[in-house]
Amino acid sequence: MADPFEVLKLLADPTRVRILALLASEELSVAELQDVLDMGQSRISSHLALLRQAEMVVDRKEGKKTFYSRRQQCSKEIERLVDSALIATHGSSALADDAMQLERILNKRKEEAAAYFNSVAGRLSKDYCPGRTWEGIGHFLLHYVPPIRVVDLGAGEGLIAQLLARYAKSVVCVDSSQRMVEVGSDLAVRNGFDHLRYLLGDIESVPLPDSSADLALLSQALHHAAHPQQAVAEAYRILDQGGRIVILDLLEHHFEQARELYADRWLGFSENTLYRLLQGVGFKKIEITVVSREEEAPQFQTVMATGIKVI
Repeated sequence: MADPFEVLKLLADPTRVRILALLASEELSVAELQDVLDMGQSRISSHLALLRQAEMVVDRKEGKKTFYSRRQQCSKEIERLVDSALIATHGSSALADDAMQLERILNKRKEEAAAYFNSVAGRLSKDYCPGRTWEGIGHFLLHYVPPIRVVDLGAGEGLIAQLLARYAKSVVCVDSSQRMVEVGSDLAVRNGFDHLRYLLGDIESVPLPDSSADLALLSQALHHAAHPQQAVAEAYRILDQGGRIVILDLLEHHFEQARELYADRWLGFSENTLYRLLQGVGFKKIEITVVSREEEAPQFQTVMATGIKVI
């Protein structure tokens, strides 16, 4: 355990307190902390190294990037010291400005992702998309039992939704891209699916009531979420008793270019990570299987994870 006196010395530095305040609400990269605090990389890295050594922050590698967040399982003594420092400085102008800059950074993240999906709307089904294979879709359809209420979260143009709409009781597609919603809605009208509708919304804050679906689908959408756990929690919320979640996503990989090429936030997920995400919000009867392996580089693999809401 870190020495409380050493922790007090660390908390006497305003920059370190500002960093802790930022990381208490959001996981950030060094570059993002630079942008918010308007400081050099070496200075911020030095502060982070000291905070990590004192067990106040943790780091996570994602490809070439390193993300930092406040440590959630530190000793109670250290946690009380940090909380006291954050409470005492809460009303300061520096922290208020940092909060404003953080909001700008988070909006920038969303805008970059939205710009990508707006640019490919109308041709997404024709372009290459990592992990989206007919083999993977086929495995998903094995879990479909009509007639049910389906919600496709992060649906894009709704390729799978269009297939399910032929048999499902109702299908709702939720996507954060205005153009995707427009293109998908047009396809639904052209195909005569009056029970298929598209909603503009965030998969981390789904614009649907509790217990309104029998199947929640996240097909190649979870790795675009800023907070995957929140997206899975929202899927749990909107599912009715006995409802099922089906996740089709990329198995954890190291193809860093996916961030720029496909606006990916996460480089896939390990089977253990998906299990923890599903178990953490309450899903039972969890099953996880790798269902597809691409032969061409970078040889993406598709993993399917399912769980049932049992109260």
